[in-house]
Amino acid sequence: MSELTPDEIRAAVHPVDDAVVAEIIATGVNHDELVEACHFFARDRKSKSPHEVPDGRVGRVVSILERIAPEVKESWLGEFGTRFE
Repeated sequence: MSELTPDEIRAAVHPVDDAVVAEIIATGVNHDELVEACHFFARDRKSKSPHEVPDGRVGRVVSILERIAPEVKESWLGEFGTRFE
């Protein structure tokens, strides 16, 4: 089971409803994997050519993000504790 709280997920992904938060938690994704999925999603949206979705939990979260098309902003990820630049 995921160690993430709904508030941590909402800090990285916005807007997101309770059902999607529960779906992300159910993937078992941890903090670093959520950050990786958010970064992949944000980069892929900016890119002219889509990239292959990663495998595993990160990929499942990316698929959820692609389906709901939230905003993922670098400033939110920074507040969420990422070390990515």
